[in-house]
Amino acid sequence: MRHAPVFVITGPSGAGKGTLIKALVERIPALEVAISATTRPQRPGETDGVEYHFLDEEPFVARIAEGAFLEHVEYVSGKRYGTLQSEMQRVADDGRVCVLELELDGALRVQESVPGSVTLFIAAPVEELERRLRDRATESTGEIGARIELARHQLEQAHNFRYMVRNDDVERATGSLCAIVEQELEFAATMTPS
Repeated sequence: MRHAPVFVITGPSGAGKGTLIKALVERIPALEVAISATTRPQRPGETDGVEYHFLDEEPFVARIAEGAFLEHVEYVSGKRYGTLQSEMQRVADDGRVCVLELELDGALRVQESVPGSVTLFIAAPVEELERRLRDRATESTGEIGARIELARHQLEQAHNFRYMVRNDDVERATGSLCAIVEQELEFAATMTPS
């Protein structure tokens, strides 16, 4: 018996993952994005349990030791991010289909550990990634350069994922993403006894 899939969406910074995921869940109401946990400080206007589950370092590490995370990563900045198994269960208990927005390594870990996970890589031309990162104006020129080099490496990994959606036009990319998800949901429904 096949259960509802978990959709794992990844891609380099600036590829437009967040924009596409927002449009995806607006068009397909059965979907819900799992809320990640993080040790980064809560910013003004953010609410715990809405944007992120904000945890201090010690409780985050304790949950790693307990096996509470499906996947987790520590960035060079020392900040940790991860997906709690309980968050995925909450989405399932709500009768929704889980969507995970993850960095590349986390997406590969979920692909290996969650049977039936559907992995989607969002790609964009490198020049477009660079333009989007510069338009954000949240990083220094050096950080942007490092992110572009990382993006080049990540784009080389696209073949490791089940699907690739090229985001050079948001409407077209949203349509492609929705078509893939709907196809996978229909397939899962035909495999589940009524």
